[in-house]
Amino acid sequence: MSESARPPRWRMTRRGFLIGLGLAGGGLALGALFGLPAARLALSDLLGDGFGPPATLPKEPNLWFAIQPDGQVMMTMPKVEMGQGVHTALAQIAAEELGVSWEQIQIAQASSLGPVRDGAGTSASYSVMGLFPLLRETAATLREMLRAAGAEQLGIEIAQAQVSDGAVIDSADPTRRIGFGTLVSLPRDWQPPAEAAPLTPPERWRIIGQPTPRLDLPAKIRGLATYGYDARVEGMLYGAVARPPRLGARLRRAAPGTARERPGVVEVVIRDGFAGVVAESRLTAYAALNDLELEWELPPPFSQQDIDERLAAQANAGTPIQKRGDATRALQGARVIEATYRTPLAAHANLEPQAALVDVQTERVRAWVSTQSPIQVANTLASLLGRKPETVEVIPTYLGGGFGRKITTVVASEAALLSAAVGRPVHVGWTRTEEFRHSYLRPPTYATFRAALDATGTIVALEQRHVSGNVLFELIPAPLRWLFGSDFGAWRGARLVYAIPDLLVTSHIVDLPVPTGPWRGLGLLANTFAVESFIDELAVAAKIDPLEFRLRHLPNTPVGRRFRATLLAVAEMSNWSETPLPGRARGIACSIDMNTIAAHVAEVGYEGDRLRVYRVWAAVDPGIAINPDGLIAQTEGGIMMGLSATLFERITIQDGQIAAGNFDRYPLLTIADAPEVQVQLLRSGDQPFGGGEPPMGPIAAAVANALFALSGERRRELPLLG
Repeated sequence: MSESARPPRWRMTRRGFLIGLGLAGGGLALGALFGLPAARLALSDLLGDGFGPPATLPKEPNLWFAIQPDGQVMMTMPKVEMGQGVHTALAQIAAEELGVSWEQIQIAQASSLGPVRDGAGTSASYSVMGLFPLLRETAATLREMLRAAGAEQLGIEIAQAQVSDGAVIDSADPTRRIGFGTLVSLPRDWQPPAEAAPLTPPERWRIIGQPTPRLDLPAKIRGLATYGYDARVEGMLYGAVARPPRLGARLRRAAPGTARERPGVVEVVIRDGFAGVVAESRLTAYAALNDLELEWELPPPFSQQDIDERLAAQANAGTPIQKRGDATRALQGARVIEATYRTPLAAHANLEPQAALVDVQTERVRAWVSTQSPIQVANTLASLLGRKPETVEVIPTYLGGGFGRKITTVVASEAALLSAAVGRPVHVGWTRTEEFRHSYLRPPTYATFRAALDATGTIVALEQRHVSGNVLFELIPAPLRWLFGSDFGAWRGARLVYAIPDLLVTSHIVDLPVPTGPWRGLGLLANTFAVESFIDELAVAAKIDPLEFRLRHLPNTPVGRRFRATLLAVAEMSNWSETPLPGRARGIACSIDMNTIAAHVAEVGYEGDRLRVYRVWAAVDPGIAINPDGLIAQTEGGIMMGLSATLFERITIQDGQIAAGNFDRYPLLTIADAPEVQVQLLRSGDQPFGGGEPPMGPIAAAVANALFALSGERRRELPLLG
């Protein structure tokens, strides 16, 4: 075996870093497992990113960084790219701390195997804020290792060595320099520094906080990016699975019928309430489903009214999620203002339906899946197939939209069962109708409010009782459900920031006959719609300008001051104090989510008898935006998605089945209805907070409040045009 053909050697250091030596052609790799300071790891765990050492290290692990002999830096991404630009933002953090130019960074997607493990998946706007401390320290550690090696090669003290653009430079004579590529090609016993590596201070940041071109766009623009639906390997087949005719129906009996006789059909797979077809083409597989003999056990029929009544019936139940003073007692005998707000079931409507390609072989399983949670899918497949987890690898593809729908991917299990039956790779890609009628949905909500004002128009007591279908409870163990008491995904956005002396907010989950789960922002859009619309009602009752009313009720705390700055910024952007054009009106709303504060002003009017949103101004305080262009795009996208839900989107149930089977019965916001959007980013610190979901929180309330200002009609149910 030649020297260059030998596999790399991996060595664990006493500080918990994994160092890779002997890469092809020379090179150095560094990854962090468990040796970083406990506080930083606790932060990452709290924010949903599990970084624990694997039981056994694979021979070729995926690591954070690999420095190549040509000076290029390969960064392995634990988060998946679903259009949110997370790969670019994380690479900016790495490039900043490593001291390399942006052009030196390359990216690779981590699979479910290897030390770069992401047990929580990519969701809930955790990615950048959760990885920020750990990623910076890992990159800084590698930089200091290279700086020490460079100083030794240059024959200078380490204090005299500087790092810039991927090279170690003699500060006394900048012409003397040695590149990272050269350093990693030299034989050396690499060790991390004895002390924690110093982090680059914010005043010296050159890449963090700067608009940076997206790393994933060139491949997408050229049509070279691989999505789950695009995944292909040699010898693959296509699968289709029989779906129940009604929600909750179970397959009682199945037989192949004449399906095997159809040309192109390879196999019919029937087992434990599952029936599917494997064929040489997708069209043949779906056509053969009609040839199966299927007998379904149907549940009792239910309607949309049944769902609405279940929510309303639980209006007085719930677990307290926010409490100050005694709101119930304070409201007794007071002049109470009451309101009830509702939001409906809604679909994710992601551009790419569920898709997976799975190859089940004797020794290993490989799966290419459009998923937000590769490790969760890998564990599911291992359990389903009776395999050891270390023999199952899930390779996440690009996602054509996730929005919470691809946290769980049933399609991977379907493809695995079919592949195991035929011993060949099988691709299953859901149709749009399957996506609408057999996915979980955003749950409906029902929120009741009671509040009292004093003579000055100040809120003295407020009670909110929030009821919702399941969002996250089905995804977490039962003991934790008992501990939490309520579904924290369902009440996201329901807690109030305002300084109200007597306050009670409760949350309650209702079991529904339709599957519900996470949707972009979880409960944020629905709950902010209810909270901020009711705050507007109170402002009207107090005869105080809605902006001024909010400012008066903000607490004198760091968060309250950030809210004040954000509200004042959006007021200035929108010329809030000036009268809008004739026939138009403005509404304002704000929210906090993942510690990011967003405030929106919407300007609306009528074109004929149709409500039109003309402009939206958005001020967003994310702490610091790693990539301002990316966060502005996320804000614009969140506003458009939220506005679509605000104006149009509603899933309805007919005879126990979802009525919409395609976009002909589920209208979305189109370019013709899209408003002009202006975004301003504020900076309130050096720590990034959530970016993908928080900016969409206030849009529904801002539009509903503008509609009231325009017409005097208070709409308390979404969609506003439904």
